[in-house]
Amino acid sequence: MDNFEQRWLDTQNMLRERFGKVPDMEGVLYLIGFNELGSPDEKFSKEQKQDLMHIGVCTLLSLAGYYEPAGKDVDGWPHFHKLEVPAPTGVNEQEKILKECAITYFGM
Repeated sequence: MDNFEQRWLDTQNMLRERFGKVPDMEGVLYLIGFNELGSPDEKFSKEQKQDLMHIGVCTLLSLAGYYEPAGKDVDGWPHFHKLEVPAPTGVNEQEKILKECAITYFGM
């Protein structure tokens, strides 16, 4: 098993220990977005949940230099500036980039 695969397994194990199950990639993005928002005590609409996943994507891609944080709006939601457009790749490569960044995000 290569280093990436082992680090991803370690990340999944950490998430399993913390949440009782391993979230899929959408769940990982939601968790990161929720964390970046500051874990408010409120129920989210379907659109807000999608926004949280978008925050998760931007947060992860900021670790790879594609985005940078641009502050928060009046409601405390983070915003980002696009720095670089990722080269077109297949779905598997895009997911691997997100996984690499998630590994970094969770400190694995």
